[in-house]
This record gives sequence, C-alpha cells and structure tokens, in this order.
Amino acid sequence: MNLGLEDLAELDPYGMPAAEKDALLRRRLGALTAHHSEKCPQYRRILEGLGFDPKVEHDVADIPPLPVRLFKDYELLSCDRSEVAKAMTSSGTSGQAVSKVFLDKRNVRDQTRVLTQILSSFIGRKRLPLILLDTEMVKTDRSMFSARGAGIIGFTMFGRQVIYALDDRMEMDLAKVRDFVQAQKGSTILLFGYTSLIWEHVVERLRRAGICLDIEDGILFHIGGWKKLKDRQVDVATYNAGLREVLGNLRIYNYYGMAEQLGSVFVECEEGHMHCSIYSDVLLRRPEDLAPVAVGETGLIELVSLLPTSYPGHVLLTEDEGSLLGQDDCPCGRLGRYFRIHGRMKGAEIRGCSDTYERR
Repeated sequence: MNLGLEDLAELDPYGMPAAEKDALLRRRLGALTAHHSEKCPQYRRILEGLGFDPKVEHDVADIPPLPVRLFKDYELLSCDRSEVAKAMTSSGTSGQAVSKVFLDKRNVRDQTRVLTQILSSFIGRKRLPLILLDTEMVKTDRSMFSARGAGIIGFTMFGRQVIYALDDRMEMDLAKVRDFVQAQKGSTILLFGYTSLIWEHVVERLRRAGICLDIEDGILFHIGGWKKLKDRQVDVATYNAGLREVLGNLRIYNYYGMAEQLGSVFVECEEGHMHCSIYSDVLLRRPEDLAPVAVGETGLIELVSLLPTSYPGHVLLTEDEGSLLGQDDCPCGRLGRYFRIHGRMKGAEIRGCSDTYERR
C-alpha cells in the first residue's frame, strides 16, 4: 500500500465524518504498522513479544502504542541511515536525555504539507507579516535541531517580512518590533512562539514597562508546556488577557504536539477544545491497564498519526493526561475527536518542553 498522503492533500483537515475517518485510520495505520515491523528490527521484536501480528487487520485501539520515552533510549529507524535527511531532538532540561527522531525526505515533505493544511484552515492561504517571539539563534544548527528550532523554522513558511522579536540575550528589540507593527498597519499580523517563553520574555517585560504594541489585527499561535505557568498561577484566561494587554487585538490559538510526531498538531479551537485532524487521532487509556476510557473520563493520552514513515512513531503513548470530550459535535463546527489536556501524569519524568530556556 502507498503510504503517501497525496490523496489527502486537498481535503478539509476537519471535514471528514467519523465513519469515513475511522475506516481511513484503520486502513492506513495498519499499513504503517506492517511497514515499520518490516523495516525496524526493534519495533518488530516488540510486536513479536506482545504476540501482535501486523499482517492481520486490527482496530486502531488494538495496535500497541510505543511509550514516547523509548525514543530517548533507542534510535528507531524504518529507513536506511543513508536516507535520513534530518535528525531531530526533543528539547530537554539540563541533564535529561532527549528523544531522537530520524526523518527521510518523504517525512519532511509530509510534515510540511500537513502542517500547512492544518494551520491554513485557521489563517487562510495567504502569507502574512510574521513576528517570531523568539531569538534567531534557535535555528543555528540545521543538521541536528530541537523541536523548538524546528517549530520556529517550520512556521516561517506562513510568513512574509519575517522578524525575530528577541535578540541573542532573549531581550525584546522593542524599536524593531514597534517599527514592524507600524509598517503593517491595516494588515493582519501573524505571531508565533513558545508558551512560557512568550509570558516571561514578552508579556511580563512589556507589562513592567507599561507598554502595549497596539496590534490592530493579530493571530497568535503558541505551543509548549504549561507547567511553569501553572506553578505561577497563570491559567489560560490570565495568559490570553496578558497577551492582549501588551500586544493588542489578537485571536489566540494554543496547539499541542511533540517532537516524536512533528507536523500532526492538535489546535485548540475557539471553544477551548483540542482538535484532531484527518491526519491524526487521540485515544485515552487508563494508566493501570491501558484500557480505553469513556467520553469525559481522564486517562493517558495516546496519539496516532499518519505521518511517520521513516521511524515507528505512528502510535505513541504519552505521559500526559487528558479527557475525551466528543466527536463531530464541537460547537466550533470542526469534525473529528476533540479533547482537553490536564497536564503531566503525576510521578512522570519531568519532560523538557520546547519552550525550555536554559540560562548559562
């Protein structure tokens, strides 16, 4: 079976009804499981140890998920090393191991295509003036880069006249940003950054200085963990209010994703729900026995994606907890499963989010 996504490239990423999408995922994920079993010896041994036959058709919920932590301990490839176009690492706190993900040209292409489809459904196809709320230093090493750098580089394809708001010391270049905002009067401005970095290096500093950039029409996307902000009693409402206080009139979208499945992101809609696209899905499992939980119950988040072909990252069990809210009936009008993230499972290893900034 062809594992490419060409036949899905022009479809509405949130327009496929449940029965059709479930059949698509069952067929495609089954083919991916067989592919990875054939190409990746470690993955094949895992399936054999579990008594799972990838040649037999299974429900998606029956495909064994890999714990994301495995990518910190093993280099898992379903392609020859000579075919690796990019080797990416997750961001990690000091002293922690990082995940390693190996991408061939097809994976790189599919990640770009899918991310474009998903985000364009929120912002349109037209490139917009873009402010990256980060430092340009994150893209220094292009051969081995972290999820943070990959996110920054990937987002530039949605922008024109791109600027970085922070200098090499993570200080805002206020004059540059103000000039940019003034020059874009009458245009929609796109902004992107990592959740806690934006709060610490943009919101808090502009607030202390009593400054608002007065953006007339902005769309801000942010990604990254909330642990540091929750420890400081900053919830979603407080965060969004702070952004608008110092930046101006914004539509704000949080989204969820990880280095091990880069590209198939889950964007929070206007109702505050994380949405699965036609390229991905979510299951919630009980920590004690990994049985699926019902709508409304809390469980460990399992993420599935049609993207990974060069490494076995198509069905992953995270260490995050959340709850499934429904399918095809969100008030925002988007089809697919939608869910809420509650945070890290208690007792799980502290995960180095993409927004980690280590002072040296």
